[in-house]
Amino acid sequence: MLNSLKVENFKAWRTLDIEFGRVTGLFGANSSGKSSILQFLLMLKQTKNATDRRLVLDFGEPDALVNLGNYRDVVHKHDENAIIHWSVDWTTPTPVKFEGRRSLLFDFKQSGKCLQTECRVGWRSSKLQAEYLRYNLGGRGFNLKPISEDRKKFELTSNLDPYLRPVQNQGWPKWLPGPVKTHLFPFQIKSSYRNADLLNTFEIEYESLMDRIFYLGPIRDYPKRDYSWAGAAPSDVGLRGERTVEAILAATTNGEKRNLGPRKRRKPFQAMIAHWLKELGLVNAFEIHEVAEGSNLYRTSVTTHPGSSRVMLTDIGVGVSQVLPALVLLYYVPERSIVLLEQPEIHLHPSVQSGLADLILTAAKTRQLQVIVESHSEHLLRRFQRRVAEDAVASRDVKLYFASMSTDGTARLHDLKINQWGEIMNWPENFFGNDLAEISATRVAGLKRKARGDE
Repeated sequence: MLNSLKVENFKAWRTLDIEFGRVTGLFGANSSGKSSILQFLLMLKQTKNATDRRLVLDFGEPDALVNLGNYRDVVHKHDENAIIHWSVDWTTPTPVKFEGRRSLLFDFKQSGKCLQTECRVGWRSSKLQAEYLRYNLGGRGFNLKPISEDRKKFELTSNLDPYLRPVQNQGWPKWLPGPVKTHLFPFQIKSSYRNADLLNTFEIEYESLMDRIFYLGPIRDYPKRDYSWAGAAPSDVGLRGERTVEAILAATTNGEKRNLGPRKRRKPFQAMIAHWLKELGLVNAFEIHEVAEGSNLYRTSVTTHPGSSRVMLTDIGVGVSQVLPALVLLYYVPERSIVLLEQPEIHLHPSVQSGLADLILTAAKTRQLQVIVESHSEHLLRRFQRRVAEDAVASRDVKLYFASMSTDGTARLHDLKINQWGEIMNWPENFFGNDLAEISATRVAGLKRKARGDE
């Protein structure tokens, strides 16, 4: 689970310091910087996935998780002399353990779940370089830092117990190359140091964190009349939800079941999807069936109301097809995943947007997910508040933020303080526009027209 993210000099953010909850809501006006928070996490994920180890940061291609251009495009105010600096704190599902030996009779152990990594990158001599890398477990770990002005020579330091620190082999140079990508130690460490396996543990845990991040973008594909499926199980539903039907079929074929909470009956995967679509008030029934046996072609059909005829998903409004990928993603990804949803409420009626908030809260709780939502929906926010007030979810598990842009073009993040009664104690001015001004202006205009005798 992500605990916090600190970033300097990324896009509109001169400084970003955000703590995450079980469910985190990012709200704000257009172009206020909230999407950049998701983009930064996605950039780290696709950098980890990049096969080219010479790549420092993977800014992406058109079909990548995120396509950011180049360093000048992403660094704050396009200042290539500025350093992008960040740290990520997270909690591992199981404790990380280090063991060392002080003597034949006594072993030294350090363990914990709270990990942190820190990195700095900069544009030097017409190329991007990783200039610093740090990993900590409970405040103790390793630093790889430069010892030369040209940042070509680095040294490895540690504040771990002496019996856990790697020992440098004699005859090897004291300096090392810099970090690989932004999360790996150079391979020369394994030759230069004994007991360097501790470093691998940090790298593996970081990559596991990145592997647990899943994303659904704000623009989803329209439904098709027919879907081809040969039996493969996708890792997720795709950036645009284009693999949603494949995911449903894979989970259903594998006999996967989900539940709505403790002491609730487990439902087959497709039945759970149908349950939520009905709960949201979008359809009465939902089904995916093969067109003909052995054809590998499938169709989605629904009944919109009790007693109504079954129709294709393509023959009703787009609301179902737009929310379906978000619903499936929340129940398809492995437990303890981190799900990033960008504007999941698009094309949904206000009442359905409120129900979507319940879906997010329920899936996060029952599947131990962490969900980060970027949204413009007041109804989503209000339902989060209501469930806290009803004690259905603890206030500490819901983190709400409002992003705004200052006059100098720098993004700012406002931590909305929500108490145990569901009340936000520090509403920003005109958070969702000025409702009172709209009501007042409408009233005044109506009175003027009545005074003129308008019909």
